[in-house]
Amino acid sequence: MIAISLQSGSNGNCTYVETGAVKLLFDAGITGSQACERLSAYGRDIRDVDALIISHDHSDHVRHAGVYQRKYGLPIFITQRTLDTSAGKYALGKLSDINYFTAGEAIDFDNVSVQTIPTPHDAADSSVFVVSSGKKRLGIMTDLGHAFNDLRTIIPTLDGIFLESNYDPEMLANGPYPSFLKQRIRGPEGHLSNREAAELLASGERLQWACLSHLSINNNDPEAALKTHREIIGDNLALFTASRYAPTGILSL
Repeated sequence: MIAISLQSGSNGNCTYVETGAVKLLFDAGITGSQACERLSAYGRDIRDVDALIISHDHSDHVRHAGVYQRKYGLPIFITQRTLDTSAGKYALGKLSDINYFTAGEAIDFDNVSVQTIPTPHDAADSSVFVVSSGKKRLGIMTDLGHAFNDLRTIIPTLDGIFLESNYDPEMLANGPYPSFLKQRIRGPEGHLSNREAAELLASGERLQWACLSHLSINNNDPEAALKTHREIIGDNLALFTASRYAPTGILSL
C-alpha cells in the first residue's frame, strides 16, 4: 500500500491511496489540474482512479468534486447529507455517477475495504476513513472535532496514519483570530492540537509512520508540531508533515 498527501490544509485537501490494483482519492479540495499534475509527477494517472471519496461538506474537501468526475471520469462516493449540503453552498455542477454511503459502514473495492467513521466535526455529516488491504491498515483522519473515543480504539490497529495536528495552543491563543473562531477551533467540533494528536499517536504501537496533517497556517508550523510530538512520543516513530502547497512524496506500508 502506498499513499500521497497531494495537499493538506484549509486551502485544500486531497489524498491518494493505492493498494494493488485499487486506486482511490480522498477529498477534492484542490483543482483537478493540480491533482492530475501532482499524481503525474509520481507516474500515476488520475483517470485510473477507481473512486473519489468525500469526507464532508467543507469547501477545502469537496469544492472541485464535480470537475474530478466530469473531466476525469471519477465516480463519487459521498453521504446524501454531505452532497445535499455541498450542492447548496458550492457550484459543483452536474453530477452523474454518485454512490451514497452511510457514515459508519464499509465501502468495498475488490480486496480493499474503506471503513467510514463518523466524526463530531462541525459539518453536516463528517467522516474519516480506514483503508484495509490484507494485513495493512491506513487511517486518513483529519477534521476530527475532538479526540473522540473511537479513535483510541482504532489507532492501535493502524500501520500508517494521516492525522490532523492542526494548532499549537499558544500560537492560537496569541494569534490574530477573533475569539469566536479560536473557540470554534479548540472546541468539541473543531480541530486537534499538536498535543492532542501526539497523545493519540502514543497509543499506536503498530504504526510504521504518521503524517501530521491539516496544519494551520496561522496557528501552527511544522517545526512546532514535530517538536511537540517528539516530546510526547519520542523518536521511535517516523514522522512526516503534510504540506499546504505540495505533495508529501510516496509513503509506503
